[in-house]
Amino acid sequence: MNNFEFKNPTKIIFGKDTIKKIESEIPANAKVLMLYGGGSIKKNGIYDQVTKALSNFDVIEFGGIPANPEYDTLMKALKVIKDENISYLLAVGGGSVIDGTKFLSAAAVYEGDTPWDILTKNVRTQKGMPFGTVLTLPATGSEMNSGAVITRAETKEKLAMGGPGLFPEFSVLDPQVITSIPERQLVNGITDAFTHVLEQYMTYPIEALLQDRFAESIMQTLIEVAPKVIKDPTDYKPAADFMWSCTMALNGLIQKGVPGDWA
Repeated sequence: MNNFEFKNPTKIIFGKDTIKKIESEIPANAKVLMLYGGGSIKKNGIYDQVTKALSNFDVIEFGGIPANPEYDTLMKALKVIKDENISYLLAVGGGSVIDGTKFLSAAAVYEGDTPWDILTKNVRTQKGMPFGTVLTLPATGSEMNSGAVITRAETKEKLAMGGPGLFPEFSVLDPQVITSIPERQLVNGITDAFTHVLEQYMTYPIEALLQDRFAESIMQTLIEVAPKVIKDPTDYKPAADFMWSCTMALNGLIQKGVPGDWA
């Protein structure tokens, strides 16, 4: 096994009816920017749960973050952060919303003139604006890692970024949210997580037995629960295994001590 260091500071709040717990995770005096995507959270009840939990905070909303978080859209959100003196970010969504929030966390404290330089110059953020997440689509593992991928349509670029300051402070994982996810998106999420594991597993052996077993257990679990999740997303037990498998696939644990291949 290769040498490694591992630290993951994200607090996971997992289980039924846990969205209400965000109230106790955000500093009492925080001014919060709540970020989300196309508005599906307003149809499935998640929006109502989050806004109720935030009822004692000063909150501004920013919706419309696209499936591939777009730089120009995020720059509009960054202007809101600056103009409104936002001090805390809350991502309510899947990997794209969370990735976009990580960029904003970095850009909000970036001292350069052009935030895009964070990506083109591989600037590693040591301490960003604090943020938490409410996961609505299990797939990418972004809720428990410090990486993000941002798209810029103007230049046709899609670049990665990260740094130790871009871990969410907390992430709420309520498996009940998958009941409203379309079947195609569930299939995408299962495939996404499985592929992430392969990228850290199907490389070359270095006799890291425990790491191999971790990876195999995630893939075996996804294979076992996938048909159940697709058939009945309201079945809580497989939904819980699915959601946690997606998080474990890319939170850094199975990557340590072994070679990876992200081609």
